[in-house]
Amino acid sequence: MRDPNKASDLAARGVQVRQADYSKPETLGPALQGVDTVLLISSSEVGQRTRQHQAVVDAAKKAGVRLLAYTSILHADTSGLALAVEHKATEEAIRASGLPFVFLRNGWYTENYTENLAPALAHGAIIGSSGEGRVAAATRADYAAAAVAVLTSKGHENKVYELAGDTAFTATELAAEVSRQSGKSVLYKDLPQADYAGALIGVGVPAPFAEVLADSDAGAARGELNDSSGDLRRLIGRPTTPLAPSVAAAVKA
Repeated sequence: MRDPNKASDLAARGVQVRQADYSKPETLGPALQGVDTVLLISSSEVGQRTRQHQAVVDAAKKAGVRLLAYTSILHADTSGLALAVEHKATEEAIRASGLPFVFLRNGWYTENYTENLAPALAHGAIIGSSGEGRVAAATRADYAAAAVAVLTSKGHENKVYELAGDTAFTATELAAEVSRQSGKSVLYKDLPQADYAGALIGVGVPAPFAEVLADSDAGAARGELNDSSGDLRRLIGRPTTPLAPSVAAAVKA
């Protein structure tokens, strides 16, 4: 991690903590020294991911890593989402490296919705551009459990997993669930992609990120965020977390 001091609680429990910074390639070699298995979690810096991830791939190859798992995006090789471009490039870089790999193609996170319910509850509306597109979202905990399963068991080399929730929902169904859990009337208002991006910018979302969010919503309308492979459920050995308890916990919080 960039600042090992932030993991002092883990260090106190005997976990070896090493500094690794995507933007400082010189930190990656020492961080990966003696490491057999690496989980490469995609950088949060959209637009810089390809370069940052390539540095990790190069360091992993030099260190002799035996398995490189990467948190990609659902259907990365065929997705039309703007977010998929750097994920696809990273997957190609990993394949080209010759390293044994696992691609954990994470779908949408339930928290993308539940962490932003305050405005919806205040104004009685969820806005977006997803139309009636179904989103097979799952929680961060679900995706994390899948990563743990892959990293701690055998037989995953060179596999690609399309990870998504068991039950997809539309934005209209999300709004209905928020209404049910909160006791307040919340509706879904569908907007043209440009209007949705403009609305996000209007409430302070940086323009580049607003464009990415609006693009993702438009992709959801095309079915880009839906999947019924069942890979996530099989990896974690249980059903994925339903929408209802996630919304209930968010409303209560």
